[in-house]
Amino acid sequence: MAEKILVTGGAGYIGSHCVLELAEAGYVPVVIDNFHNAIRGADALPESLQRVQQIVHQPILFQELDITNEAALQELFSKHRFSAVMHFAGLKAVGESVQKPLEYYRVNLTGTIRLLETMKAHGVRNIVFSSSATVYGDPKYLPLDENHPVGGCTNPYGKSKFFIEEMIRDLCKAERDWNAVLLRYFNPIGAHESGMIGEDPQGIPNNLMPYVAQVAVGRREFLSVFGNDYKTDDGTGVRDYIHVVDLAKGHIAALKKLKENCGCKIYNLGTGTGYSVLQMVQAMEKASGREVRSDSEPAGPPAQSQLLPHASLRHPKSSLPQQPLCLCLWQPLAPFPQLLGLRQVPSAGPQEPSDPTVLLFLQIKYKITGRREGDVASCYANPALAERELGWKAAFGLDKMCKSIPFPSTLCAVSCPPSGPPLTAVLPVAGEDLWRWQLQNPTGFSKN
Repeated sequence: MAEKILVTGGAGYIGSHCVLELAEAGYVPVVIDNFHNAIRGADALPESLQRVQQIVHQPILFQELDITNEAALQELFSKHRFSAVMHFAGLKAVGESVQKPLEYYRVNLTGTIRLLETMKAHGVRNIVFSSSATVYGDPKYLPLDENHPVGGCTNPYGKSKFFIEEMIRDLCKAERDWNAVLLRYFNPIGAHESGMIGEDPQGIPNNLMPYVAQVAVGRREFLSVFGNDYKTDDGTGVRDYIHVVDLAKGHIAALKKLKENCGCKIYNLGTGTGYSVLQMVQAMEKASGREVRSDSEPAGPPAQSQLLPHASLRHPKSSLPQQPLCLCLWQPLAPFPQLLGLRQVPSAGPQEPSDPTVLLFLQIKYKITGRREGDVASCYANPALAERELGWKAAFGLDKMCKSIPFPSTLCAVSCPPSGPPLTAVLPVAGEDLWRWQLQNPTGFSKN
């Protein structure tokens, strides 16, 4: 019989991708979530899990539940026999944790204590915990390995992760039949290749890539870059960006490790390479043929050399005039299927395509702002231990995260000219899976 795995917070970004991987690996995930960072779909299911069901072609068991509710947890464990728990539930924004420390300690610490007590009462002794590289605090050396000192956290979010790690380590030391794998994430980005599930922050995104993606589809006016005075090559913060599917596969490897009666093990999940904020922005620019412009730079039309032929909108019946046109987007995009701020200018130059084509040009503005409290200058992993002991290694590098490919021309319709058939979009992708997700879901899981 397939093993049942309890997934707390399984309707969120990382949780939903792990639920998908669990189902595909032959496990039976049972998901609980309180909808703090999830959108309700039909039939009382989160929209993210409805889409997971469509991808894996099987039902996902779900119950709306807050892990701080001990009675509800006890009832849940009485109904199911779990072989292990994957624990994602909790608050997770660095900046917000500085503003609301008590809320972070109440939810993250109290919720975890009640979960562990309920597990103990029902004889469930295996847990995979969603920890974070924030437990390392301001790095004393790079890359960060698992032996780096922890506890010097720069924000309450990181401290809550550190305290939970300590609780689980003490529990495993006191009761030898407990097994735990603590996974210290670096910076997850991307989405499932289907484009059906991805990161959908409720409110203003706290992470770089969803913020950039929302700027690109017009949900945000500009990207805020928090600080350019760090001791890094370009002054902006350096992070280790890991594809969320790689991260999810790391959890499957961790489940297998629990079978070895491993006690308490700790692993970094990262790529081992750090990129600055501006390097990521420039990588997106290079991959997509889109200019990313500082808001301090003067506005104006792009040079023709900046307009790449693969970034295009085409008439399905090729009924455009023989002279190609450029559609320059000076204002943010509104959610598809409409585009705002279109302006037609003649196209000319050596990169002019031979067939009737409309070139799409999008400027993504950014502003340099002050440092965000709780951030560090650089943080990237040494993931060698996870490769050696879990047999896990990140498969997707920057090429996958910032890669340019055309979408099918049927992806989305856009605003039409006064006469002629509708235009359909053929858009390049910066961050292949991220952009597929964002372009297919410009307002995230919400239908508004």
